[in-house]
Amino acid sequence: MSLVSVLGSAVLPVVAVAVVGYALGRTRDVAVEPLSDITLYVLAPALVFYSLVTSPIAGPTVARLFGGVIAFVVGMVALAELVGRGLGEEEPTLGALVLSSTFSNAGNYGIPLSAFAFGALGRSTAVLFLVAQNVLMYTVGVYVAARGEAGSTRGALVRVFRLPLIYAVAAAAIVRATDAAPPTDTALMETIRLTGDAAIPVMLLMLGIQLANSGGGTPVARTMPASTLKLIVAPVFAAVIALGLGLTGTVGKVFVLECAMPAAVTPLMLTIEFGSDGFEEGLSAADYVSTTILVTTLASLVTLTVLITILQSGLVL
Repeated sequence: MSLVSVLGSAVLPVVAVAVVGYALGRTRDVAVEPLSDITLYVLAPALVFYSLVTSPIAGPTVARLFGGVIAFVVGMVALAELVGRGLGEEEPTLGALVLSSTFSNAGNYGIPLSAFAFGALGRSTAVLFLVAQNVLMYTVGVYVAARGEAGSTRGALVRVFRLPLIYAVAAAAIVRATDAAPPTDTALMETIRLTGDAAIPVMLLMLGIQLANSGGGTPVARTMPASTLKLIVAPVFAAVIALGLGLTGTVGKVFVLECAMPAAVTPLMLTIEFGSDGFEEGLSAADYVSTTILVTTLASLVTLTVLITILQSGLVL
């Protein structure tokens, strides 16, 4: 598949909806928090439950995928920490660099793009990736954002178990283990499917609104190390992990694609909620993260188009 066809069939449909959200955010005073609550507590759990219950991915593959996400996050945290310290970055900028280099926008960008590029199996794999990353984001991510702040990390595990996504995963695991899933054409499963399908366009609208509201207060050049780690180094590292764990086919390709997504928005919220209020040379961690989100999201139009072309060609995985 050519670069042009990948751009038209997989990337542009995702970007088009996000652009609508961006235009809405620029022209209207739209609060993203209510949309976030609806997605987090209703739409995303339905998407996760339905995708896991109906997923054709076998248990051992799921275990390898979760192991891959853990290896990727731990490895990227260590690598970003080394790069940041080598560049002389100090807190709070160092923590911002680590967070924005490590965690991918696997939800409101990654799930739709994986679905467009790799179909239903791509979406199921992306949902699994998102679940695993969310657990790490609210544990490892909170630690990175809050290190040095007494008492801030103690609520990390509590925060994880307040996420409906965790219970959607547990419920889906029980249903699959007991073979108790209702047929997909029943009213119950149809309701869950329709609710979950609504998550994808809402996530993309949220992405656009968040980008419209991004402060962008940090010089772009300052965020280039984080942007390079996120868009260039991360997919290469992810491919090595996938090959090492035997994640091949569509599952392995989506794993690499999700790792190559632009910086996630959640680290910005973690930085604001758990991080220090300090500045380094007039630079706030929130400004650093928000600028990295904007830069990597725009640059990903090119990097993800090239990556999808490579993955769909079968040259790797």
